[in-house]
Amino acid sequence: MASKRGEAVYRIYRALTYCVSPLVHLHLRWRKFRGREHSLRWRERLGCPSAPRPTGRLIWFHAVSLGEGLAAIPVIKCCLEMRPDVNVLMTTTTASAFEVIKNRLPSNVIYQFAPLDIPSAVDSFLRYWRPNAVMLIESEIWPNLIMGAARNGIALTLLNGRMSTTSFRNWSHPVILPLITLMLSKFSLILPLSTIQGINFQLLQAPPFIIHYPGDLKCAIANFDISEGETKSLEEFQAQLSHRKVWMASSIHKGEEKVFIGAHNMLKQKHADILTIIVPRQPQHGQDLALKLREEGATVALRSRGDNITPGTSIYIVDTLGELKDFYRLTPIAVIGGSFLKGSAGHNIAEAAAAGCAVVTGHHVGHFSHMVAEMQRVNPLSVLQVPGEKLVEVVNQFFDNFKILEAHRVAAKQAYHALSSGIVKKLWEMLHFHIFMKSISRDDVDDVEKLNITEKL
Repeated sequence: MASKRGEAVYRIYRALTYCVSPLVHLHLRWRKFRGREHSLRWRERLGCPSAPRPTGRLIWFHAVSLGEGLAAIPVIKCCLEMRPDVNVLMTTTTASAFEVIKNRLPSNVIYQFAPLDIPSAVDSFLRYWRPNAVMLIESEIWPNLIMGAARNGIALTLLNGRMSTTSFRNWSHPVILPLITLMLSKFSLILPLSTIQGINFQLLQAPPFIIHYPGDLKCAIANFDISEGETKSLEEFQAQLSHRKVWMASSIHKGEEKVFIGAHNMLKQKHADILTIIVPRQPQHGQDLALKLREEGATVALRSRGDNITPGTSIYIVDTLGELKDFYRLTPIAVIGGSFLKGSAGHNIAEAAAAGCAVVTGHHVGHFSHMVAEMQRVNPLSVLQVPGEKLVEVVNQFFDNFKILEAHRVAAKQAYHALSSGIVKKLWEMLHFHIFMKSISRDDVDDVEKLNITEKL
């Protein structure tokens, strides 16, 4: 009965998305006109491919944005290493994610924009690419995509599955619950980012036997190699920071700049040589902030303009994409934004911890609360959570006491390694058993044996 109600709700959803498809097309063109969609590849959002489909088995990884896309890369690399016979297709939704991730994916990965969840786009995409399995990252639960994949016999996995409080409340509504229950029943494997999220999926009636917890995949996001050119660039930049009091506010949102600029002004009264590095969540926010600060008389350098850090520069704004991890390597103190205003959801602290920063965050960390709690469980010094008005006190203490600063830096790095160790391997073992072994055809078994996959694990 519940399945029939879910099917009925889905038919209504599909009909509605079919009816609004012309409006969606117009909206997509408007976004392209405003520069919010890729100027040349925006048609991929309608299911129109821009690359040939290779022969053989194909696994599709899909993430909405930059953070989720970066989290998928270690799994993709492991997949290609363990199963060189498999092709990988990667999709993301945002243009900002595309520009960064395209340079970090292995060269043999096909990279496209994801189709919108309208029948024509999803059906066209699945018909062309014919994936054998779909790996959805975090919260990408879309009815047409999931039901279309299930209808075509495509194995479905949710990696690092999460659901915000608002989404959980909406999906729990009596009218909508049958639909989410039906969709979750189509998955072969759900790997939540925390045990609490796993319970949420069970409350939405996901089959318990498909839910397994290997750990938070975003803890493995920092395991990227940097090129020789990047290393040289970092060394040159590091030389400009020598003998300065340096701290960084990363991934800040609009409104939070008041917290950090206020802290900078107070710190500058005591530390004349201070350098505050600000990394806005959106590059345009950084450019607007630089203009405002210069009007107020501050000496500001802007990354996108190639400005050098002079002895008089007190604020350096990184208004570029894809460089955050590199800048964590340059600063001993990282204050993670998106966490100091009520209603914020936090950002990933793993990269800062992996780089050996003393990690500070606000109290509004949303679905990253599990990661913060786990790191603090490993070592209470690994992450400090403070309100905005206490930020100056904390940074001052780090500047004034080298031993305290080093204790927090070591604690953060140790906690990161404790949580990240073996996550990708455990996740691969689950994917290999539930997806690769169970979904392969009988003709592929001999190939698997030839590859000695079990020996590699």
